[in-house]
Amino acid sequence: MTEILYMKDINGNYIREFDAVVIKNKDDYVCLDKSAFYPEGGGQPSDTGFLEWEGNRSVVKLVVKKGDAIKHIIDGVKPAEGMRVHAVIDWDKRYGHMRMHTAQHILSGIVFDDYNARTVGNQIYADHSRIDFHPVNFTDEDIKTIENKFNDIVSRNIPVKIYEEARESLEKRVDQQRCNLDLLPKFISRLRIIEVEGLDICPCAGTHVKNTSEIKAMKITKKDSKGENRVRITYTLL
Repeated sequence: MTEILYMKDINGNYIREFDAVVIKNKDDYVCLDKSAFYPEGGGQPSDTGFLEWEGNRSVVKLVVKKGDAIKHIIDGVKPAEGMRVHAVIDWDKRYGHMRMHTAQHILSGIVFDDYNARTVGNQIYADHSRIDFHPVNFTDEDIKTIENKFNDIVSRNIPVKIYEEARESLEKRVDQQRCNLDLLPKFISRLRIIEVEGLDICPCAGTHVKNTSEIKAMKITKKDSKGENRVRITYTLL
């Protein structure tokens, strides 16, 4: 079992470097006793970076989660089991994902509150992202209104919090459709919550910024129809 360093609180999302011990070396990957690398999933790409040990350096080109294992897929020589390594995350890429992911939560919250439409798909990148909403059809005026409201919200310097909560407790205080609680398997009884104070509360395993001011501003660059009453919005951050 790998200890995931960014999961417990918002400060863990800002870990750029860490030391760890290799607990498994197999095929093209290694597992570590602890890691701050994000494994791909939930619409967010994996982190990349490198491992250093005893004068060696190898690239971490992909990170994936399989069951309890966090696999760091390596390009180059791999450190042996029991080896202590120093890990460095590609911070520009990671921070881009953090800004985009928090922006996605805010945008999804606005659309649910104002248009009663759910987020039914999303994909985050460091330089742009997209969200699919249903059921809704946005006019060009709607798009401008959403963009303006988003930029007003992030300018308020709203804190972002990460904490754990019992599913039963969350179900009593939020609309289940708002945060897609009804889509989570029933056996998941404890949830990692991302809360943008006063705006959005949603279970999420991704990485996020501490404050909306780090997002700065958003520009919606494209609106596409993806079927009946389903619209895809593509956006970038300024």
